[in-house]
Amino acid sequence: MLLFLAPQLLAACTLITLSTAQEILNDTAFYGQSPYVEAPIATGLGNWADAYSKAAALVSRMTPEEKVNLTGGQRANNGAAGNILPVPRVAFPGMALADAGQGVRGTDFVSGFPSGLHMGASWNRELEHARATALGAEFKAKGVNVLLGPVVGPLGRIALGGRNWEGFSNDPYLSGALVHETHFIVNEQELNRNPVRSPNATQVIESSSSNLDDKTMHELYLWPFVDAVKAGTGSIMCSYERINNSYGCQNAKTQNGILNTELGFQGFIVSDWGAQHAGVASALGGLDMVMPSGSAFWAGNLTAAVRNGSVPESRLDDMVTRILAAWYQLGQDTNHPTPGFGMPASLTAPHEPIDARDPSARDTILQGAIEGHVLVKNTNSALPLTNPRLLNLFGCDALVPRPNNPSFTGAPRANNSWNLGYSSLDPAVPALLRDIAAEGTVISGGGSGAVTPSYISSPFDAISAFARGKNIALLWDFDNVNTTGAVVGSASACLVFINAWATEFNDRPNLGDSYSDTLVNNIADQCANTIVIIHNAGIRLVDAFYDHPNVTAILYAHLPGQDSGNALVEVLFGQQSPSGKLPYTVAQRAEDYGTLLNPVTPESPYTYFPQDNFAEGGLIDYRAFDALNITPRFEFGFGLSYTTFKYANIKVQDAGLAEAEQYPSEAILPGGRPDLWDVLASVTVEVTNTGTAEAAEIAQLYLTIPNSRINIPSQVRPVGRQLRGFGKESLRPGETCIFSFDLTRRDLSQWDVVAQEWSLERGQYVVEVGSSSRTLPLSGSLSR
Repeated sequence: MLLFLAPQLLAACTLITLSTAQEILNDTAFYGQSPYVEAPIATGLGNWADAYSKAAALVSRMTPEEKVNLTGGQRANNGAAGNILPVPRVAFPGMALADAGQGVRGTDFVSGFPSGLHMGASWNRELEHARATALGAEFKAKGVNVLLGPVVGPLGRIALGGRNWEGFSNDPYLSGALVHETHFIVNEQELNRNPVRSPNATQVIESSSSNLDDKTMHELYLWPFVDAVKAGTGSIMCSYERINNSYGCQNAKTQNGILNTELGFQGFIVSDWGAQHAGVASALGGLDMVMPSGSAFWAGNLTAAVRNGSVPESRLDDMVTRILAAWYQLGQDTNHPTPGFGMPASLTAPHEPIDARDPSARDTILQGAIEGHVLVKNTNSALPLTNPRLLNLFGCDALVPRPNNPSFTGAPRANNSWNLGYSSLDPAVPALLRDIAAEGTVISGGGSGAVTPSYISSPFDAISAFARGKNIALLWDFDNVNTTGAVVGSASACLVFINAWATEFNDRPNLGDSYSDTLVNNIADQCANTIVIIHNAGIRLVDAFYDHPNVTAILYAHLPGQDSGNALVEVLFGQQSPSGKLPYTVAQRAEDYGTLLNPVTPESPYTYFPQDNFAEGGLIDYRAFDALNITPRFEFGFGLSYTTFKYANIKVQDAGLAEAEQYPSEAILPGGRPDLWDVLASVTVEVTNTGTAEAAEIAQLYLTIPNSRINIPSQVRPVGRQLRGFGKESLRPGETCIFSFDLTRRDLSQWDVVAQEWSLERGQYVVEVGSSSRTLPLSGSLSR
């Protein structure tokens, strides 16, 4: 049964609900659930005017066939994920597109950057901007025009989501503050993301449909894309899933209505690889470029559709103009390398190496790796390690990954390895259904967002190098889970390394694994100072060992990239205090995530059209835990430091909220109505380092909007506190910093589904500031 679709979809929903006895075998039952919106013709809004003038001039010189060739990928003699071939007659050199996430995928002489989730845990805008700049420079050096990432969809709705590690956070505000973008929109699970044949091969099982209402769409899932469009992104990738039962890459409501019209997006929409399911429908639905090839539905078919009037020639011109305008807008018409020249077609064949690495980016990569570490337990100041004489190390995650996938015959299962190769992905399906990577430390997830860097600093290598300089003795056992007698009694501490693996193509099987839990508990039974380091590609539960009295510290190390070990040494030995905070909520039990633990699976009568009803509305992650009064193990925004901080003296000032009109009114520019970014209130707080170590603190501001409600099954719930500001500053002992937060009209509004605008409400706005979503010692209010 379909629940809580947008208001205009409820009639169709009712018709389907009345017919549940028979299996639905075709999609006619879903027609109209996602309404058709005509594709707007982009005109070059805002600072895009010059790029559009140049693009329109170039398009006017092209033949229909040349225009069509720009809309679909074709083979080229390079290793890029996709290519648009040159149009020599008009001196257009073509375009190369390459997978991204943690670096340039599928090539050599590149860096391994921290993952999106790792950077989300840093809560550092400036550092993420520096990372993005360095990442973009490496893509340009390889002749890549379009970087296919980073990711803000998924937003982490499903706790076991296989690609959550690619996104920044489970909160839209934090994701938007750090954002670029792919996967527009609600790409929240890997299961059933693509059509497959049914077991009896008589029927196709279509991609899962993400069914959500207009309010949830705008207030949660669309939020970070707005930030990306306002920032000037040139392209956005549409997703595999259906949205309200219309495939994402032909969904006229989301692409034409929301992205191109409401948000004023001036760039182009490119399909995910193989995500196009129709020709005319996708062209009219807002898709501009199809990858990896246009031959299935477009190419000559698109030319014919334009000639016979099925697709207006103005739509084709708009598609090509959008593509070329983005090319001009990003300055790729001058001083840009030949597309794909640094992406060899075969890495094993002789080729001229193109070294994309910039030595000046090394500090950014390392600092990003450091700041994404989150300390969540530190009993008796177990960390930092101060003058240890002997350290015992356990767990295969401490080692550099073995490149040739040697057989792993012990627990938890055979051949359960993390493949270090140019694909960064073991293609064997059984190996993807894994709990952990048992052949070495995890620096990246798997799939198109993965990276194979030029080197990996493993925890063991980095600790060994540090120990040699400090005369620290090391003993280790990386192979055994039953380690009775392995701990030396004189050890200052025992470091246990475990991981939680995830990859594209599959959602995770569990939020923990018995093999790693057993290892931790076995060591803790023998070692009074057991420190657990977890390299995790998403939420990893710790309650199997959290309360063990000998587990003195737990550190979420996430996916730090090439400098994993070097970064860890900085944190473990106190050269820098951990400063990361959790960008998600860690539950005490898997079942605390409720229906948002597992991805949906096909159920009758929708066996062939799986339905994923976002019936929870906006109540995901900390919003759900707060609304349902569930106590987490670690709340969103939580993280410990080697010092302590005191919050004081909150000041909340109205800067125009009381007299502001209910709705914004300025003409749309990229990102929406510009007056949404008018500052209507400001907040300041004082934070003092009251401890003995220099460290960075992340002050977080949460806002409760009056009269804000969510309709969920059988009840109406108020929308509780939402993150609406954060800042990060390093403070010396005794130093005080004033954190300032500006609250914009957008921050203070909720989505009005009737007016189809962001609306300021009458009543009292509650402002709370503190160190996490549940530690908020300061509060104030505003009224309108």
